[in-house]
Amino acid sequence: MGSNLCETLLDLGHEIYCLDNNYTGSLKNIEQLKKNNMFHFIYQDIIEPITLNVDIDEIYHLACPASPPKYQKDPIYTAKICFLGAMNVLEFAKKKNAKVLLASTSEIYGEPLISPQHEEYRGNTNTLGIRSCYDEGKRIAETLFMDFNRFYNVNTRIIRIFNTYGPKMNKNDGRVVSNFINQALSNIDITIYGKGVQTRSFCYVTDLISGMIKCMASEYHLPINLGNTKEISILNIGKIIIELTKSNSKIIFKQLPEDDPTNRKPDITKARKILNWEPKIILRDGLLKTIEYFNTVKS
Repeated sequence: MGSNLCETLLDLGHEIYCLDNNYTGSLKNIEQLKKNNMFHFIYQDIIEPITLNVDIDEIYHLACPASPPKYQKDPIYTAKICFLGAMNVLEFAKKKNAKVLLASTSEIYGEPLISPQHEEYRGNTNTLGIRSCYDEGKRIAETLFMDFNRFYNVNTRIIRIFNTYGPKMNKNDGRVVSNFINQALSNIDITIYGKGVQTRSFCYVTDLISGMIKCMASEYHLPINLGNTKEISILNIGKIIIELTKSNSKIIFKQLPEDDPTNRKPDITKARKILNWEPKIILRDGLLKTIEYFNTVKS
């Protein structure tokens, strides 16, 4: 997501300082961007204070592993990224008098008891589970953003991202779309956890980035959902990927992991009204583009 965002911002004429420690990212995603003299890569662990000595107007804070295998690999580090990372970014924004946007997540809704999920819904989360480092981490990050806005008058934005997919995804990041495409292209069994009736709403990456940029340009500082309202079951997306890849893969079922949410569907009324934004890329078209990309990185 970060590399796609940087590419779009460069196309819009911005100068970019990209801070990353590549904990889950890949330098391959920015190889072409590094040839642009308006793009600067800086190695930075976000849990350390930011000392960049340049003028900054806008900050997009995307730092945090977002797939369960990645953020559960070191849950304490994930929690540090969410809290200390947000704190360091906000302190830097305060110092530079810059607008700052938090990439939060639909996971703050936990196992939702309503559908679709709107921004006023406070969620149904487990503070003790294996996903809590991420879910609760993002909740405290939102708290920090709101408190810096109220207490220090920092110009903040918060977006809650629902499942996003597209080119430059890490093929081994452990998320549904990447897992299924990898398995289908290799003609191995597609693994579904549970019965596959749990739902997600998948948003193509260019749609999401459009919403992020519109949110940054707005004057709205409260959380706002960005996602696709077209809900689909995990089983059906597996079937579609098998069809689109012309794969010989079979679908197999395994035990559902702890705290895996049964449904995700955003209410994007605010995004439509405030940002004049809604997704444009239909799922099949987005999946075909993603499959084409994964074919180029297939080992």
